[in-house]
Amino acid sequence: MRSPGDIKRSIEDRLRGYLSRDHTGIRRELLNLFVRIKSLTVPLIFEEMQQHYAITYHSIASMVGTIASRIGILHVRKPIEGNNCVYELKEKYLDLVTRVMQSAV
Repeated sequence: MRSPGDIKRSIEDRLRGYLSRDHTGIRRELLNLFVRIKSLTVPLIFEEMQQHYAITYHSIASMVGTIASRIGILHVRKPIEGNNCVYELKEKYLDLVTRVMQSAV
């Protein structure tokens, strides 16, 4: 059984690796959205990101899915009505994400 500290270190390593492959700034901007707004859907993220980047809806959905499943810092809620999942940054990882983004500049 892994300790909470081990889990946080693992998530931090995955997050650093994810950001190290960010050559355009899109990944960093996506994480900044979650830090600022905390609760988003893919259509809302796409609307915000397309103002600054030439990006497709599919690529946004893919990035959000990667952050939720592989990195593990997002909570996914499926509303009863509607078909858009709501993604929320887990509160316990807010400081970690902020610190990693500041140090990865």
